[in-house]
This record gives sequence, structure tokens and C-alpha cells, in this order.
Amino acid sequence: MQDLITFLEANSALVLANPAVFSTFAVLFGGGGFLVGRYLLTERIANLESRIARRDEEITDLKAKQKAPKRESMVPLIGATAIYPSEPERLPMPAAQLPAQRKGNQRV
Repeated sequence: MQDLITFLEANSALVLANPAVFSTFAVLFGGGGFLVGRYLLTERIANLESRIARRDEEITDLKAKQKAPKRESMVPLIGATAIYPSEPERLPMPAAQLPAQRKGNQRV
């Protein structure tokens, strides 16, 4: 930047004598440099844009998964309860299968 300032100080008389020519060349060379840089970096820009698009798709998919109801397992593993028949349908247990009655440590 210091070199540019030194150049302008040394050639200020020329720049002040022809400001239209100086500004025209400044615009042409500045614009040309921008276009060449844009052309050379097109691949990198396209790569970054595709990465942004892919991330947006991933975010959309994750949000959709988060909102989707979770499927329940067909086989309950935790907190499973057995369903017994209603009271009138129960059959009495035979006496041989009843646990022995205890009174203290003695069997009755």
C-alpha cells in the first residue's frame, strides 16, 4: 500500500492533469483483475456452494427425523405386563400346587 501512495505522490501531477484517463484505467484494471480472479476461483466457489447445499439438506433431514414420531417396537421389552383372563374365567389351582402354609418355622 505504501508503494501505491509513493507512486501517486510521484505522479500526482500526471494524475491531476488527466483524471478521466486515470479513473478509466483504474476501473478497467480493477474490473479485469476481479474477473480474472473470479474465473480462477470458480471451482473453489462451486465447491463451497455445493457444501453449503449439502449441509442444508442434512439439516432438513435431521429436523424431519426429529419431528417424525418414533416407531414402537412390536415386542415390548421394558415394562411388559401379562394380561390375565378376567376373574370368572380363572380356574382354581389344584391343592397339590398350593404353597405349604407356614406358621413360624413349622409346617402345618
